[in-house]
Amino acid sequence: MTEKKFVENAFENEKCHLFIRPELCKGCLICIELCPVKALSLDKKQLIATADNMEKCIACGMCELRCPDFAIYIEKKK
Repeated sequence: MTEKKFVENAFENEKCHLFIRPELCKGCLICIELCPVKALSLDKKQLIATADNMEKCIACGMCELRCPDFAIYIEKKK
């Protein structure tokens, strides 16, 4: 049995790496609405979350915590 590999849209700033898996994101807007600094938005073409304002991200993890489909995750930098 082969393991499924996910495609990830990767974003980075000085605080963290943020990953969004397009095939899992359904564009529900929960992560976008909960982001306290408005680092996330909806990609109008693909209708999925994107981090087009990644420089604003504070790595709080609210997007990862509240995503119902586990489509987004953060790796904090040390």
